Amino acid sequence: MTLAADGLPPLREVVARCGLEARKSLGQNFLFDLNLTGRIARAAGPLDDVVVVEVGPGPGGLTRALLAHGAKRVIAIERDERALPALAEIGARWPGRLEVIADDALAVTPQALVAMAGGSPIRICANLPYNIGTRLLAGWLEAEPWPPFFDRLTLMFQREVALRIVATPAERADYGRLAVLAGWRTEARILFDVPPAAFTPPPKVVSSVVELVPRPAPDPCDARRLSAVTQAAFGQRRKMLRQSLKAFAAPRGLDAAALVEAAGLDPTRRAEEVDVAGFVRLARAAEARDADGRAA
Repeated sequence: MTLAADGLPPLREVVARCGLEARKSLGQNFLFDLNLTGRIARAAGPLDDVVVVEVGPGPGGLTRALLAHGAKRVIAIERDERALPALAEIGARWPGRLEVIADDALAVTPQALVAMAGGSPIRICANLPYNIGTRLLAGWLEAEPWPPFFDRLTLMFQREVALRIVATPAERADYGRLAVLAGWRTEARILFDVPPAAFTPPPKVVSSVVELVPRPAPDPCDARRLSAVTQAAFGQRRKMLRQSLKAFAAPRGLDAAALVEAAGLDPTRRAEEVDVAGFVRLARAAEARDADGRAA
């Protein structure tokens, strides 16, 4: 049997032997190019003292690269039972350095990962399944307390999602809730693109690797309230704030126009014209009015 440079069988052989054809229902697109997976692992930074959390490893191409590039340990979260034998082979190649959680990543708590890391820094590096990528990222960005349980995110998304993560009001078409959350709590940037031909099966779109480094002290506000404010504002992005924020304000007994003015914003502006600092002020104004209402 032919072996790859890391001493394990080529990924295509592993996939064929394990019956691991990619499933659309699981958002799977596998990376077979070890040069590319190595590039992603290097982009995640020095790994010697880091526990890397990987979501959706599949046959383990990126897992192998992370271990080969010195990750202290890798915690791989994989819900597809067909991939477990392939991951077990990788674990045998690097004894004691790979732990597999056979579960849905959406169900794995930060507390569980912190406990498994045993005090080592956690870094998340993954070719995220397309169908849950943005939900996972939003959850990590809303994590409490902050600074979060991870020191960096190096994640692959469809390029259109990557653009939405790093957008500012200057890129109105892409700017939305995800960009506000990412811009508020992290320094986010696109590192490089990955063509469809690099995947099996090839997706119809280009993918991008995004780095998000947590800001140690973002402007204080409640993360879930900020998320709710932005969701309402961008949910009706063609409308002025005094109209679009009614979906957020009315159930809380608040006046949308007064809330916007309290944040120092023009009620006739639209969500795509408001920067991250403006949305933070909106969330803080809502929190102050909620507190006033409870005090009364």
